[in-house]
Amino acid sequence: MPNPKLGTVTDDVKKAVIDAKSGQIEIKNDKDGNIGLSLGKKSFSDENLIKNFNAVVDAIKKEKPTVVKGNLIKSAFITSTMGVSYKLKLNKNI
Repeated sequence: MPNPKLGTVTDDVKKAVIDAKSGQIEIKNDKDGNIGLSLGKKSFSDENLIKNFNAVVDAIKKEKPTVVKGNLIKSAFITSTMGVSYKLKLNKNI
């Protein structure tokens, strides 16, 4: 959804189109600290979904405040829009 805070509503249309085509995503969190985002589409290969997941984990690690001790991500689930969710096994301490 277009949003001025994300830069998708702007006078610089060229930059907005380039950002959207390069894969700009919106990561939302709720009041309990749960993060919700889209990793890909049904047509994506397994390798592309894994790359997207690793990119999200790296972005979260980069933004982790220094005052937070311990693991930032305790569990992760993946689901389709109207499907069953599956718990992911996380190898990394984040």
